[in-house]
Amino acid sequence: MTEPLYALRGLRKVHQGPAEEVVVLRGLDFDIPAGDSMAILGASGSGKSSLLHLLGALDRPTAGEIRFKGRDLASLAPVEAARVRNRDIGFVFQFHHLLPEFTTLENVAMPALIAGIPRREAFARARESLSLVGLDERVEHRVTTLSGGERQRAAIARAVLLRPAALLADEPTGNLDEATGAKVGDMLARLNAELGMTLVVVTHNHNLAALMGRRLELQGGELYARNETSRS
Repeated sequence: MTEPLYALRGLRKVHQGPAEEVVVLRGLDFDIPAGDSMAILGASGSGKSSLLHLLGALDRPTAGEIRFKGRDLASLAPVEAARVRNRDIGFVFQFHHLLPEFTTLENVAMPALIAGIPRREAFARARESLSLVGLDERVEHRVTTLSGGERQRAAIARAVLLRPAALLADEPTGNLDEATGAKVGDMLARLNAELGMTLVVVTHNHNLAALMGRRLELQGGELYARNETSRS
């Protein structure tokens, strides 16, 4: 039996509030197979982003285990966790987080340069990644000249640059108009299929969620299947 990319066991997250503890996640147990696509829905404050941060090794659980490629993320030293985030997990957020003083190409090449890949190869990979998202003609442009949709596509190109095992997206269409958001959603679904990387999307956008193979909803710190069907 193939080991899942992610295996969560008894995953619990608690925040200390002003007067009492706030339980965000209550002992989650589920697997995410390699190559899967999953949407996580839920009301604001339901813990969707907290769960995504745990999947991305950006935070540690209060209790339980979260295994990624067979390794417990919570047990990693900070330097090793940073290496996993750089090479094995791509991130796309609601805001693109591109650096305005650099060109599109330079922004997209950043993960490769951080990983120690030679500059020539890093930039070659960045050009290939930008081609994947249809930004061949915007390579040398400053990101300040790009439209909102183009900036988000550049952020996606950066996230998939090193072909990570997992791509985690937190409200990736939240700052976009409906038509542009639909194009970004289609692009994420296409990259999931073409590159074979696992895609987990936190979203309020039901049209985006419908593109995913699985749809789960967080309620009261627990996950429930929601119209779970395979994407054709």
